[in-house]
Amino acid sequence: MTGGDDAGVQPEEMTVTNLANRTTLVTGAASGMGLGIAVQVARRGGRVVLWDLDEDRLDEARETVDAAGPQTPLAYRCNVADVGDVNATAARVAADLGSVDVLVNNAGVVSGDWLLDLSDDQIRRTFDVNTLSLFWVTRAFLPDMVERNEGHVVTMASASGLTGVAKLTDYASSKWAAIGFNDSLRQEMRRRAPGVRTTVLCPFYVNTGLFRGVKTRFPRLLPILEEDAVVERIIRAIERNRSRLLTPWLVKTIPAMRALPAPVQDAIADSLGANTSMDEFVGRRAD
Repeated sequence: MTGGDDAGVQPEEMTVTNLANRTTLVTGAASGMGLGIAVQVARRGGRVVLWDLDEDRLDEARETVDAAGPQTPLAYRCNVADVGDVNATAARVAADLGSVDVLVNNAGVVSGDWLLDLSDDQIRRTFDVNTLSLFWVTRAFLPDMVERNEGHVVTMASASGLTGVAKLTDYASSKWAAIGFNDSLRQEMRRRAPGVRTTVLCPFYVNTGLFRGVKTRFPRLLPILEEDAVVERIIRAIERNRSRLLTPWLVKTIPAMRALPAPVQDAIADSLGANTSMDEFVGRRAD
């Protein structure tokens, strides 16, 4: 099964988690993959909690998720970059629903510009949303998971968290931090609460609008991924308690390539078009 969905999965990771009648909270749930994940959980009979900063789109997302499954979703406006807002909203969730079984840290922003053209505010916002929010949101729900020795924390990282890309200095750095956050959290849970699982997600560009305009030189080798297909793989990874999901298959070779001399790594990245992939980026910028 080398190279397949379950490559590298340990036997204990193949235990299937049933999302039905469990509570899954998704940040950045008003659009894109966050909404897609919420819909798929609802279709499996799970209770869904939606968090997003955009209140208008959040209302629309709640209606979409409500139509997808038998359980009524709850939606909360929350700024995940604000630890006070996170703690207050988490307290509301606890009062309304009790425990959260699966936490999907999905909220993210991208600036998409040269380092010297980024503003201070853009850089801070990238790390506030993509990195620091992981700490605030996870710490709000993790104590209950540890006490119950049951739960699942999912972290949305990126293939650019495995290798640097031109015009993604702030984004790639924030996603490197996200991978480090997940890996360290996994080790902590192995010691303190082995029933609490973690999954980190490292996809290549996904066609959600966030990265609108990005290009790939070899679409068959390194395709721009379709949202529905990635969401399905994410759901399977959660259900099977997979520690990580790297997609497409070429992304799985990045850790090994990092053992090569830097000039060789750079030549491979250039040949694949990685460092020109953001040249026509017009997606949802972190302005």
